[in-house]
Amino acid sequence: LQQCLQMKKPWELGRLAVVELGKRKPDRQFTGMFDSARYDGRMPYRRCGDSGLLLPAISLGFWHNFGHVDDFEEARRIMRRAFDRGVTHFDLANNYGPPAGSAEENVGRILVEDFACHRDELVISTKAGHEMWSGPCGQKGSRKHLISSLDQSLKRLRLAYVDIFYSHCPDPETRLEETMSALATAVNSGKALHVGLSKYPLKRLKKAVRILKDMGVRCLVYQPPYSILNRWPEAEGILDFLLEEKIGCVVFSPLAQGMLTQKYFAGIPEDSRAAQPKGFLRPEHVVAQREKIRLLSDLATTSGTALNHLAIQWTL
Repeated sequence: LQQCLQMKKPWELGRLAVVELGKRKPDRQFTGMFDSARYDGRMPYRRCGDSGLLLPAISLGFWHNFGHVDDFEEARRIMRRAFDRGVTHFDLANNYGPPAGSAEENVGRILVEDFACHRDELVISTKAGHEMWSGPCGQKGSRKHLISSLDQSLKRLRLAYVDIFYSHCPDPETRLEETMSALATAVNSGKALHVGLSKYPLKRLKKAVRILKDMGVRCLVYQPPYSILNRWPEAEGILDFLLEEKIGCVVFSPLAQGMLTQKYFAGIPEDSRAAQPKGFLRPEHVVAQREKIRLLSDLATTSGTALNHLAIQWTL
């Protein structure tokens, strides 16, 4: 408690006032709730490109399992467990849920209730670009959408700034200069410390990085889907370009949305992601990859490890 008083951050003092005035039991974050050995070397940290930012080898993504349709207390347990194991990077987007925005709302509540004294240990990222609200300004790469979305995300997350703000997807209908200027504005306004790009094809990625440089803002990081089953960043030359430009790379779906686990060995379970009526993973995707999954599982067994462990190790 004395630690937060010394920090004198209004939003943290407000939290303390609630605890005192409501005569609640001592809040979890002031009773040593986190593992003091979380930085003991079990989690390696890697430099993001040639920047000064160090990220954990494994980050926590919030695409699924953190929306209002999910178990809030389970979401809290996942975040706390990850932080206890040295995972200091929480990766979100404006439309994560469902419903859209609800993952940020839940994370914002947990950050205030459990992580208020640990904000400076965390790297929190969010994104904008996919459909978020109704109307012509609710998606894509316009300045209007990106800047409005960032303001909304900060309110939901209850933060003054995010560490990384991404353009979540390319928008071929909007000039790259406009999209990149919105990212530059986010940095220059202090609402984001760094900017990143996600899922941009190589030609557009190169141009976007160049435009940002001309605006005095460096592209810190690129985020593609990447796994043993999805290696398009290699085939397109994106990983080579990132290495050449010294841009960091944080990938998502290294387990191919669960296909690189034992979940689908015997078919498609009723409660699995592929069986849900909405979502990106469809039953036909699983069927198409089943033989590869079986062969990879055999390889993992021969190596004395689980398929999901093999998949993560390969990605790292």
